[in-house]
Amino acid sequence: MNEGRPKALRIKEVADLVGISVRTLHHYDEIGLLTPDEVTGSGYRLYSNENLETLQQILFFKELGFPLKKIKEIINSPSFDREEALTLHRKMLLEKRNRLDQMIATVDKTIQYAKGEIDMSNKEKFEGFDFSENPYEQEARERWGDEAVDKANAKAASMTKEMQENFNNLYRKLADLRHESPSSEESQAAIGEWYVLLNKFGHYSYDAFKGLGQMYVDDERFTKNIDKFGDGLAVFMRDAMGIYADNHKK
Repeated sequence: MNEGRPKALRIKEVADLVGISVRTLHHYDEIGLLTPDEVTGSGYRLYSNENLETLQQILFFKELGFPLKKIKEIINSPSFDREEALTLHRKMLLEKRNRLDQMIATVDKTIQYAKGEIDMSNKEKFEGFDFSENPYEQEARERWGDEAVDKANAKAASMTKEMQENFNNLYRKLADLRHESPSSEESQAAIGEWYVLLNKFGHYSYDAFKGLGQMYVDDERFTKNIDKFGDGLAVFMRDAMGIYADNHKK
């Protein structure tokens, strides 16, 4: 009998067990997020039980919206405590569930309202929506300090619906151009409008503008939000912003 240490799993077995792709596991290995404990002479990756526990942690963090770069920093930290992390996961997932339950209830009420079965107040139509939490805020505070973030929050709070629509319209305009060259006259004119609009809410030097464009691609949360307007928009904006900044610094 083979007792004690659990049998190591090959990459295909792990993928089938978890329900993710082999390519995803390869990617996690390539970026140093999850490296299998053993690779055989034939090149087979073998995942230990400890590897599976780490993968579970990664997927919990990913479910809660953490970018892979941040997950890697967290789980590789000497102060990382698995039990403490699980407690945090549970708390955050319960909060997420509560909010989703509220939104489901709002959907159910709205269906009944649409059928003429019940009355529904304007307040009830928006129960469950919560835009008060900003997932970037803590990271921003660590990077730029409280004062800068507080000023940015004050600016954002004062943004009218008209201003927000200006942002969305410009995103759509840029999305329509994303298959063009980022250096074209039309692309550069549109990204110039983006530079002007951003500077109404803060002060961006050309270097900062270029750096912001790079962040649109480096941080998958930004990429996901921007690419809602069109696949590849974040990359296009990064390239166009870099060209715009370089041209205007000359």
